[in-house]
Amino acid sequence: MPKKIKPANPNQFPPATLIEVAWEVCNQVGGIYTVIRSKVPAVMANKSGAYCMVGPFLSQNVLAEIEPLDDASDAFGLAVQHLRDQGIEAYYAEWLITGRPRVVLLNPKSISAEQLRTIKYLLWKESGIGTPEDHALVNQVVAFAYLTSLFLETYSTFAGDEQPLIAHFHEWMAGLPILDIKKKKLPIKTIFTTHATQLGRHLAINSPQFYAHLPFFNWEEEAKKFWIEPEARIEFACANSADILSTVSEVTARECKHLLKRKPEMILPNGLNIERFVALHEFQNLHAIYKEEIHQFVMGHFFQSYAFDLDKTIYLFTSGRYEYRNKGFDLTLEALYRLNRQLKKENADLTVVMFFVTKRDYYSIKPEVLQSRAVMEEIRQTCEAIQKQVGKRLFYAGTTSQDHRLPDLNKFVDEYWKLRYRRTIQSWKSKNPPLVFTHKLVDEQNDDILKFLYTKNLLNHPTDKVKVVYHPDFITTTNPLFGIEYSQFVRGCHLGIFPSYYEPWGYTPLECMASGVPAITSDLSGFGDYLLHNLPNHEQSGLYVIERGKRSFDWSANQLATVIYNFLKQTRRERIMQRNNVENNSAVFDWQNLIKHYKEAYEMVLGLERKPKKNGSHQSPTT
Repeated sequence: MPKKIKPANPNQFPPATLIEVAWEVCNQVGGIYTVIRSKVPAVMANKSGAYCMVGPFLSQNVLAEIEPLDDASDAFGLAVQHLRDQGIEAYYAEWLITGRPRVVLLNPKSISAEQLRTIKYLLWKESGIGTPEDHALVNQVVAFAYLTSLFLETYSTFAGDEQPLIAHFHEWMAGLPILDIKKKKLPIKTIFTTHATQLGRHLAINSPQFYAHLPFFNWEEEAKKFWIEPEARIEFACANSADILSTVSEVTARECKHLLKRKPEMILPNGLNIERFVALHEFQNLHAIYKEEIHQFVMGHFFQSYAFDLDKTIYLFTSGRYEYRNKGFDLTLEALYRLNRQLKKENADLTVVMFFVTKRDYYSIKPEVLQSRAVMEEIRQTCEAIQKQVGKRLFYAGTTSQDHRLPDLNKFVDEYWKLRYRRTIQSWKSKNPPLVFTHKLVDEQNDDILKFLYTKNLLNHPTDKVKVVYHPDFITTTNPLFGIEYSQFVRGCHLGIFPSYYEPWGYTPLECMASGVPAITSDLSGFGDYLLHNLPNHEQSGLYVIERGKRSFDWSANQLATVIYNFLKQTRRERIMQRNNVENNSAVFDWQNLIKHYKEAYEMVLGLERKPKKNGSHQSPTT
């Protein structure tokens, strides 16, 4: 019988050793951690040589996430041992995540203060990058870069030239070794990926016309203005020294062109590991389960003051880093205010509950919020006790009585439980409106979300059709208000709203898509830009893109309010069909599909693929 030929893998990486360097390896700081971690299974499935990740060792807590490798006889292990012999704290282990990649963790504190001063002096002398004496993060970055350079050089010596070596660096905090590789002319091909330029984020927050003025900013002057000159100079040097510059979207590519003075050769969009269900009803069932958990919070938070029909309630949410303007919180609030007026005018027979989930400094959860939830639980326990008592006595009466009519159930309840029920309900009910925020904030007076809500009187009045819950902390299973994971909370909601003004990629709407939840993004986010260019029928899939790039704030607010209003007008059946469409299209953003872009980048850096011409969509590196 002829032997079956295994089909070729179209996403197979070219034969090469691949080392990825990132500050977020085994170190959860921000969105890059999600990129690094979620991409691992696809990399492991497509690599054609040795693969290792390099990151900083910053806390003993990391030891719980890794499994040290006993067999350290390969070139990675030999290089690590060589560093240890020089007194450097270095770990060679497997990261205990899906795919179990090999990692090398290097402790920046292994570098003494005197060594660090010498390294920083050479960085200034040879590359013109000055660094302040007391900048803790920059000091760690410089020390980590020195150790990473030492590891890469040692590894290339032990590994020899059996396979080409690619070093892929993510962000300015990991990219400094590129300068050393070029200076020493090491046999290492380099790729630098910026996920968001340092200067771009600061300018977007502070410049009302950021995108219009982008071609005219002087990056050196602006970096000094925002006190980020060391970070900006490091990023600029890395971007212009790497063999290949890449970024995550066309949005950030425009930033790179003007702020880093180099147009990226490759766009590497971010993905997720999409969990697909065999039967569509499975994820619909999950939506119903977690919506019920949100119901419980809403009852505890609102029903103390007044009630509304939960079957006619739509849950919206937004989440992410607290950047009031960049994340589009300002636009979302304005659209909600306008939507509330419209729904009140129509006397709409529905209620909207909008959750703002972000991270702010706070002292504690507000006592009245916790008390309301606790008393509601006492009401639940009282009702369950009455239910049990009535059920037992009703069964006995039904089996012993000759009368087939339903007896008076009130007679089956003891006076104790009747009194407890009345007293508990009476102690719980309040005439005060439900709070719009759940935690006691450290800087409550200057919080932009609260200032808007109080200014516009959007304060959860009984007549308001749009209710607001501002939750300034991440949602986890240990959270006493929800008790579920963030991903479960997302599944329980109906619509995610993320009309960002500045968003290099935007994982939050992508997380919605992976959970089968419709989402709103903007044309200024990398994700929204990708939808516009690659999914022309995205609205049919429950993915809406708000125009912000060439529109006024007022125009965009009206468009957002209209999109939400039209979503609310859908029937339950239409919402179910839309969730099915979202889930069906989620595979587009699965790493198994998007990993092809990394393959192309690695082929390009090895010279296996001809670089685009300067007059094409990308241009050759500028040095």
